[in-house]
Amino acid sequence: MGDGSITPRLGNMKAFLGLVAGAGASYGLYKLISGESFKRNKKSAANESAGVRSSQPSEGTLQPGSLLARVSGLDVVCPRPVGASGDLAHQSPGNLDPQHLKMLLSCLQTSNNTTDRCRILLTLGNSAAFTVNQNLLLEFEGIHIIAGFLSDPAPEVRVQTLNALNNLCMNIQNQEQIKVYVPQVLELIEMSPVNSELQLGALRLLTNLSVTDKHQHLLKGSITLLLSLVVVSKETLQVQALKVLVNLSSNPDMMDDIVQAQAPASVVLLFDARTASAVLLRLLTFAGNLKAWRASAQVADELRRKQDCLFRVMLDESSQLHSRLVQLLSHPDVEIQSQVARILT
Repeated sequence: MGDGSITPRLGNMKAFLGLVAGAGASYGLYKLISGESFKRNKKSAANESAGVRSSQPSEGTLQPGSLLARVSGLDVVCPRPVGASGDLAHQSPGNLDPQHLKMLLSCLQTSNNTTDRCRILLTLGNSAAFTVNQNLLLEFEGIHIIAGFLSDPAPEVRVQTLNALNNLCMNIQNQEQIKVYVPQVLELIEMSPVNSELQLGALRLLTNLSVTDKHQHLLKGSITLLLSLVVVSKETLQVQALKVLVNLSSNPDMMDDIVQAQAPASVVLLFDARTASAVLLRLLTFAGNLKAWRASAQVADELRRKQDCLFRVMLDESSQLHSRLVQLLSHPDVEIQSQVARILT
């Protein structure tokens, strides 16, 4: 990893920590900031910094509605730091020099302060919205350095780690390194409180990693977990879990594993007019992908003997899904009506 002799002075440390922007910028945000100048709003910047510094929740007690829940609508801002080395405050994350990235990684590895680690990861995460920085962080072994904080004792640090990896995952080369952390990301989902920022950040990362079929096989064993989240979670997490399921079910090579997975019977109950439209639309897309799969008579018989598998819950003749789809033909949302009609025909 680059020149290990680079050790930032305190003034430089403060300057770097001033380069804080909205966590985990999505690909949509990346497209936006690629073509527009960054807004410098000192009030917004102060609020974002306060969001990291204020009450740090203890292990397993994440605050709902915090930074990650608002991620996709944030602008990238660069507040002016208090300190002698303020030059970096006038640079966007896309204009950081290679030496700056090296210094940030060095600060991250040596910091004993939770707030500092969060802010450094925020800065690295925003810099990773740019292809040039994605490539540099790969060259500097930054992915493994950042991913090492998936096991940080502070949950807020793990959240910002997931955000940074999420942006780095936009680069196909980076995915080759990030994929080795999939088991750890799945464990975070299993062990974290339902509807927590940790679960949401982990699902966003898995969504990006599963957009193409190259790494989808790594999620074969996660179908039951994802379906369970769809059943027990709130809308935001339901949507994110369903995005992963839709990605996986779009790959015919994944279908055998999907239909054999154990599934909560109550997932069928979500095919209901009272379900949020954003959730229902993705459920219908997932169901449509399942319906397009054709099993031989022998395979179907074998699946019917598997207790609580997804085939029996959603595809078997005994499933309630068909009758529920018929009821949704009268849904007030025209797009939902269209999806239902496509599945039934």
